[in-house]
Amino acid sequence: MSTREKQIYKVTLVGSVANAILIILKFLAGFLGRSSAMVADAVHSLSDFVSDVIVLVFVKISSKPTDKTHDYGHGKFETLATLIIGLILLGAGIGLGIEGVRKVIASINGEVIERPGMVALVIAVVSIVSKEWLYRYTIKWGKQLNSKAVTANAWHHRSDAISSLGTLVGIAGAMFLGEKMRILDPIAAILVSMFIIKSGYDIMKPCIDELLEASLPESQERRIIEIVKSIEGINGVSKLRTRRIGNNIAIDLNAKMDGRQTLREAHSKASAAERSLKNEYGKDTLVTIHMEPSSEKK
Repeated sequence: MSTREKQIYKVTLVGSVANAILIILKFLAGFLGRSSAMVADAVHSLSDFVSDVIVLVFVKISSKPTDKTHDYGHGKFETLATLIIGLILLGAGIGLGIEGVRKVIASINGEVIERPGMVALVIAVVSIVSKEWLYRYTIKWGKQLNSKAVTANAWHHRSDAISSLGTLVGIAGAMFLGEKMRILDPIAAILVSMFIIKSGYDIMKPCIDELLEASLPESQERRIIEIVKSIEGINGVSKLRTRRIGNNIAIDLNAKMDGRQTLREAHSKASAAERSLKNEYGKDTLVTIHMEPSSEKK
């Protein structure tokens, strides 16, 4: 197991243990404290726990080297894991929103919402503090490890903190502002669900682009051309194709060179361009350079 993989496991396990504890506390606080918002928040934390398990399973697969059935490696397994986390977020947000709307309609129709207990309020505060710490801890390692799945998991922690903040507002309003204001509990759940849905969408979009073989941004492609053309003897680039493969990128291009030089000379220039690209984008960058004859000299 690589050092990167070990650290991803460590970070994810820390989140998993914290989530497991919070899930138990939230369900107990939701039922004992008579708070539907807290129960919904517990369900959201449960989705966090499931996402941790997904990261642990898929990161191990994505770190496997190339083999006969995966010539380009297993990087997209981590992308798939990230996409699943986004889907979980989206589903959790929609579920919380639907339940909130149901509660609001029931309250408008005369159903009395129970007053939450103090235990629900306390656990909401505990959840906000712990999830915000988990977000900061996880996002730091996600950036250092250049792991989209870990970064996505960090935002999942942040969304749970936001969810708990909305839950806190709803519970506090229902507890201290009178019977009529107990409707704040489900209203807060609806508002929080919108943030969760947005987070899920933001996480899913780049994953979908990658799985659909979207090219790298135009600015990156211009930089690739600039790097290749900086090699002495390469006077142009054509048919550039790029895509992401997990945390790595693949580059395919035609390098225009003087057609009168020997194959050995042309190959040396292509190899120099490949080294320069790997120095810029990482040693695992997949580079394919086709040598194209050109009458122009450099």
